[in-house]
Amino acid sequence: MNITEHGEKELKKCSLIVSVYNEEASLEKFFEACSSVYERIGGEYNLELLFVDDGSVDKSPLILDQIAAEHPDWVRVIHFSRNFGHEAAMTAGLDYAGGDFLIFMDADLQHSPELIPDMLKKYREGFQVVSMVRTKNSSAGLIKNISSAAFYWILNHLSPLHFEANASDFFGISAEVQAVLKKYYREKVRYLRGYVQSVGFRKTTIEYEAGVRQGGKSHYSIRKLLVFSKNTLLSFSNLPLRLGIFASACSMFLGVLLLLYTLFTRKGAPSGYATIVVLLCFMFAVLFFVVGIIGEYISLLFEEIKDRPIYIVSETKNLEKRDRKGMEEEKV
Repeated sequence: MNITEHGEKELKKCSLIVSVYNEEASLEKFFEACSSVYERIGGEYNLELLFVDDGSVDKSPLILDQIAAEHPDWVRVIHFSRNFGHEAAMTAGLDYAGGDFLIFMDADLQHSPELIPDMLKKYREGFQVVSMVRTKNSSAGLIKNISSAAFYWILNHLSPLHFEANASDFFGISAEVQAVLKKYYREKVRYLRGYVQSVGFRKTTIEYEAGVRQGGKSHYSIRKLLVFSKNTLLSFSNLPLRLGIFASACSMFLGVLLLLYTLFTRKGAPSGYATIVVLLCFMFAVLFFVVGIIGEYISLLFEEIKDRPIYIVSETKNLEKRDRKGMEEEKV
């Protein structure tokens, strides 16, 4: 790590990593915004704009190839063989980026490129993780905001780690953090934003107001969000596995109370089938719930054991050969 004469960290190259999936409506506007930033700071920093096409089925691949052909000096493109998901796309950017500082963002302009200089300033001050925290999301409804707050509340109470509420997939990391993530965080069911907040290093946050999505619609349906939330909670906490112990302790406590009631009131056991049926239904519900949780953990283990690639690259543009030791993707 090089330090300038003013005590700031030296930054020779910055990589902007942009995940793209069916973003034809916003790509050109997004690139114009990035170009404007590039013109202002390109003389001071060597910028690399790395697009990761996550198997788009619209005109996004053609637009990306055209941009790469017109700007081969700083624009790179990775094409996936199919849609592997947003987390896989960010992982590919993590693997291929060659900058001293990496910035992850989306192409729908909810993550404004105008904030890039502020993130670079934080890096030069010595911070290795820069998390962008939303203060307001112009395109999110009340239900989404409430569910997001509930998710982070549950995650922070179940996990021993602390996760910044309203943190987004708009963040920056140093090359040192990149090396750790590439080597040690290779799970198939991924949550890169969570990994970034859990690796340690010197962190800071920048508050920002998310812009209105430029064209298209969110690719996260309610079902995808629920599955994503479930996998994240299970990946970062083992407390759900202990629900069985808690349930058995509660059952034992209720059994002792019932025994004491029978012995000291001399009224005998409570009569009626309703009591028995209710107790049995409750106990079986708890039992099957715990079995279901165990099944979810086994499902995550099964995904890891299969050891399939996180993503498959079909084609790249303007990417020179780089050291990708330890990476688990395939190229066709």
